[in-house]
Order: sequence, then C-alpha cells, then structure tokens
Amino acid sequence: MTRLTRRALLASSGALTLAGAFRLDAATVAATPPDLFVGTGGDGHTFPGASMPFGMVQLSPDTDTARWDTCSGYHHGDASLLGFSHSHLSGTGIGDMLDLLVVPTRGPVRLQPGPIDLSEPGYRQRYSGERAEPGYYAVMLESGVRAELTVTPRTGIHRYHFPAGPGHVLIDLSHLVMEGPGEAPLIDEAALRWDGMMLTGTRRVFRWAKGRRIFFAMQLSRQPDGIDFFGDEDAPAGSTGVTGKRLKAVLHFDDAGRVPLLIRCGISAVDQHGAIANLKAEARHWNFDRYRAAAKKAWDAELGHIQVEGGTAEQRTILSSALYHASLGPTLFSDVDGHYVGLDRQVHQLADGEQAYSAYSLWDTYRAFHPLQTLIRPKQAAAFTSDLIRQTQQSPFGPPVWPLQGVETGCMIGWHSVAVLAEARAKGIPADYAAAWPGIEKRLFDWSTPHLDNSLGIREYDEMGFIPADRIFESVSRVLEYSYDDYAAAHIADAAGAGERAARLRQRCGNWRNVFDTETGFARPRLADGRWAEPFAPNGIGHSKKWRDFTESNSWQATFLNQHDVYGLIAAMGGDAAFEAKLDGLFTADSTLPEGAPPDISGLVGQYAHGNEPSHHVAYLYAYCGAAWKTQAMVRRLMAQMYKAAPDGIIGNDDCGQMSAWFILSALGFYPVDPVSATYVLGSPLFERAIVRLGEGRKLVIEAPGNSAATPYVRAVSWNGQPWTKSWIGHADLVRGGTLRFEMSDTPNKSFAARVEDRPGHPA
Repeated sequence: MTRLTRRALLASSGALTLAGAFRLDAATVAATPPDLFVGTGGDGHTFPGASMPFGMVQLSPDTDTARWDTCSGYHHGDASLLGFSHSHLSGTGIGDMLDLLVVPTRGPVRLQPGPIDLSEPGYRQRYSGERAEPGYYAVMLESGVRAELTVTPRTGIHRYHFPAGPGHVLIDLSHLVMEGPGEAPLIDEAALRWDGMMLTGTRRVFRWAKGRRIFFAMQLSRQPDGIDFFGDEDAPAGSTGVTGKRLKAVLHFDDAGRVPLLIRCGISAVDQHGAIANLKAEARHWNFDRYRAAAKKAWDAELGHIQVEGGTAEQRTILSSALYHASLGPTLFSDVDGHYVGLDRQVHQLADGEQAYSAYSLWDTYRAFHPLQTLIRPKQAAAFTSDLIRQTQQSPFGPPVWPLQGVETGCMIGWHSVAVLAEARAKGIPADYAAAWPGIEKRLFDWSTPHLDNSLGIREYDEMGFIPADRIFESVSRVLEYSYDDYAAAHIADAAGAGERAARLRQRCGNWRNVFDTETGFARPRLADGRWAEPFAPNGIGHSKKWRDFTESNSWQATFLNQHDVYGLIAAMGGDAAFEAKLDGLFTADSTLPEGAPPDISGLVGQYAHGNEPSHHVAYLYAYCGAAWKTQAMVRRLMAQMYKAAPDGIIGNDDCGQMSAWFILSALGFYPVDPVSATYVLGSPLFERAIVRLGEGRKLVIEAPGNSAATPYVRAVSWNGQPWTKSWIGHADLVRGGTLRFEMSDTPNKSFAARVEDRPGHPA
C-alpha cells in the first residue's frame, strides 16, 4: 500500500542484508489509500462509514435493513438511503446491529422510510457525492443537507450542514424491518428520554443476537426549538419521552442552516450510565475536524503495518483496502470504566488495561485473519486471546462460536475459538490458557451441556467416530471441523496438564478418516448403519433433498478440509501423485452446482470456491506433495481473479476480514494452512518489496526484485542472505525480523522444495 524510498545496503556478495538495511523516511513515503467502497457491492457486505480500528462505533449510512445484500446495512448502487446508524457488521452473511438511526432532513416530517425506489413518500432520500476515508464519511442528501461523520472508539460524531430555513433530525429506534404476522417482535422494549440537555435511550433487539441490548446518550451542539416523541404505531407521545417497542423522536430547528449542527453520541451494551460515561470521556469538545484528525492518525498507524512497492496501482489499492477491512473487528465491547456484558448475560468488570470484544466470526477468521494479527499486531492478538479465554469461562456453552454483543449466536459449526487459542499458545502469546480448559472440556466430553446447532452430533462423533448423515444435517463437515478443533483442543489440554484428555483428543482428531471413502477419494456422508449414503455426487450438497451433508460447501471442497493431517490425507488418497491429481481435478472440474446450493459457494475455479472459507488453504496444498510450483501459479491466479479495486471487488462475504486477510498474507508470499502449527507455506509474493512492521522495532522485509504478473514462479528463496530450500517457514523465524528474498521467474522451477524433507512441516 505504500511506495517506498529505500536505502539499500549491499553485502559484499551483492545480497541484501537484514531489514535494518532499509530506513523508511516518513516524509518520502507516499501511501496508497484504501478504497472503502471495495466490498460494498456484489456480495462483499462491507460498509463505507466511519470507524476506528477495532472500535465500538461504526457510524455509516443504511440503504436497507432486510436484504441479504445489505447485511452490513449498505449496498453500493441502492437508489436511496435511510440515514446513519451507529453500529454495523463488516462482511457477514447475516445482518444485525444498525442501532440508532439518525436522519437529517427538511420538509414535512415523515415517520416511515418508504420504499427504496422512492415510489411512495417516506423519509428515505436520494444521495450523491459520497466520500469515504478511514475514520470519515460524507455525502450530500437530496434535502440539501450535507452530512459528515467521524468517530472516537465509543462515540459517533455527526456534522450536518443544512440549507437556510427550518429542518429537523429524526431519531428512529425501529428502522429494522417489521416482523410478520405471528412472528416474535424484533424489538420487544425500548425507551427514549429528553432531559433538556441530553437525549438518552435503549432498545432490546431479537434479530441474530437474540436479546442483545443497546443504550445511547446523545448531545447536540445547540438546543432544538422543539421535540416530538412518537410511540408504537407512530402515536404522538409528548415532548419529554416515550416507552414502547418501535419509537421515534423528531428534533426541530427553526433555522437549521444558521450554523452546522453537531451531534455526539455515545453507546454502551451495559447500561445508560455506561453510554453517558463513554460520551463524556471521549467526546469533550465540539471541534469535528479535531475528531476527524484523531481518527486519521489512528488509521495511519494501523495501515502503516504493511508497506509495499511494485505491483500495479490497483493491486496496491486492493492491499490497502484489505488491510483496512482486516482492522475493523472484532469490535470493542467494554465501556471506559471496564464494564461489559459476558456470554452469561451478566455484567462483568475488567482489570485495568484489559478490553472486551464482540463480533468474532471464528469459523471464518481462525484461518487467516487471526494469524495475520499474531504477525503484525501481537499485542492486539494477545488482547483477543485473553478475551476469548474469559468468554469461554463465562459462556454456558463453552468455547465461543460466533459471539455478538454478549450473545452466543451459535452460528456455523465447530468451536473454532479453540483453534485461535491454540495458535496463540503455539506462537508464544502469553495468556492463562489453562483457565479455558474446563469450559472446553465440558463442551467436548459432557453430553449434558446445553448446546447449540454448532455442536450437534458431538456424542455420535465421540462414540461412533462419525456423525450419521440420516440423523444430523451437515454431518460430513461437522466431522471434519470437529476433528480440527479436537487437534487444537489437545494443545489447550496440554497447557492445563490434562494429559489423558490430550491423548484422547489426538486420537479423536483422526475421525476425519471415517468419512473419507478411499474408493472414490472423497469425503462422503455415512448412514447410522455405517453404509455410505447414496446417491453421491461430488458437487452435491446432500444425499437427498431432505438432508444437507456439507456446510456451505460440497464434497469437492470438504475433502481437502483437513488442515492438521495433510500427510494422512495424502496417504489415504494413495500417495503424492494421486493427491496432486486430485487437486488438479478440483481446479479443473465442471463448476456446475446443484439447485439450492448456498450463495456462499462462489468464486469458482473448477469446484474450488474462493468466495467461502473452507477452500482458502487448498491452493497451498500442492506444496505438501512436492509441487510447490502449482501453488505459486494458482495463488497468483486467485489474487488476480478474485479481487479488484471496485465495489464488487471481493468475490464473497468478507466475513469480518477473512477474505481480506487471505489476500494480504498471500500477497506477502505465505499462508498458514494449519494456523496451530505456527508455520506458513510459501506461495508467490505479489509485490517487489514489502515491509511488515512486527512491533518492538522489528521489521520483516520481503524482496522479489523484478516481480510482475509475468513472473509468478519462484526460482529460489533466501532467508537473511542464506539459501532457503523449504516450501515453508516458521512463525518464530519471521517474527524475529529479517529479509525473505524470492527470486521470481516466468517458468516453474519444479525442483524447488520438491524433496520430501523440504515440504511443509516435515520433521527433517
């Protein structure tokens, strides 16, 4: 994302010396800014509004709240917008949040939004002239109001420029889509109150995170000339406050355009006191530009973790945008006083210096997002690690699955927070890992523990060695992912001194073999009587219309979902040649999917699906059978085809930064096939040079002189000036800092890392 001015110190041999040989001169470094609209179109599900790195507030425009396209509240190209709300999810496949909508406008007061195409009256507005940069968003509304947004970690800061004359600001606590007849209410209780100086309120929401609560405290830079409250069914409710379910307030200004109107708003998931305290601590003045400058400074520091030169302008924009999206969450969830809501739905107090976080998309992010943090933000990774240990202790379900705002959603399958913890331990991140073990053990071995859908079949998995496809849906994917989590959990059992359990888990993590059919070479569903389910098609998602056997994938993709025992999978397939041929078959298969396939199976190359996470490590598997050159070619192809600097530039849901993290690590030239192993498989770097800031003054320099689209292959590698023949490198090596140098070529070097002893993780 940055073109560097370098000073190269050459050793007598002509080889580049260590990272210290380069000095980055801040005055001469021209950064490529991220494009915040990347991912806001297509199925990326990102948002363009203002946020701080890992901040609690995401102040962004909402164009809709109901469609899958608008899981983040925004979809590029929508004809109108509703207003600006204070919380958003980035890149998820399920929608929630969108708390506290603020609508600055003029003309008649309208309390309902109306349709997105504006075919009927409502408070929706056309918009133009959007501008988005890290920590700042601006847009012109058709009412003539120019809106500007910025943030602190826990507060949203608005600045509205009204034309001369009257105007008003609508506060809508209920702009989520109305529930249908007979359905439970999305909002079951809410309140708004005006005390003459501050507007406060709360609501409890039952959308994805069932029963989560939000509180807010809002101050305005000048007193409104009038205020009206509206209750359920938009019934007028006076001028001091209202309680109910679907509430609104309208703040009137007789001469709205006299001076810009500023709003500062703190939020909290704990209580009203927390929202007020957050507001008072972080928003102490009315200088919008100072808040904006502070946000920019914070983002400049975060986006400076990785700097590159070479490549194309578009590639540098894609990288900087990916780094931005990999810095949004998990989101801050503790108030300034250290209070937060645990997964037991109780309020807890943090020790000094600790933070709590929300929005962990762990099924996705354990693969590359969290490994990226351990490399470039080890202190932040340590904060996430401690937080996940606390959540494991507090949750009635054990290790977190998809925690959102103090609620365990149980979304997806497995309990991949264990993988994040095991990876952190393997990489030396300090934490009390033993404290997490009781919750993990209970989840894995106590069948009386309350469970969500993420752990269906765990008893059968333990007792039968597989999960019957005629009893439990998504059985094959469950076996494969439970196996990886068992492998990870064994490391936490070691930390707790639970040797017998660790041994049992290391045995049980081989259950993947029980759903692998050596005759067909595919992972397949099995029935309770042990037979393979029929009919079977590798591109199918279930053995019948009733039963789905795979989670957002099919047999082609799930067969390779074996990150912890790749060599066991190679042996089961019949050896290196058969494994290589199977990978070739994956990438060259007919891309047809059956009717009813999930939309997440996208970005197809053959039956490889880059738009969803189960495939993300697969291009790197060629290195395990001695064909590293095929990894190099395919990774370059994926970087070129699956990402672009455009609103539809992410081929699938960004999933809280996982799609972005894949690009970042792959562009650097390596990827963690098995994060818990604390190793990276080498691929094909995208740029001529990258500087990765590792913390504590250490830098990793990645060199690929003359690199271009025409040179995807690796001729040779050196590490700190010495030849490096392996197709992998350890995290412990990289984090010490140094220079990883690739010699690139337009033709493959098929002998590079082809020897058994040079393959990933080989003990030799």
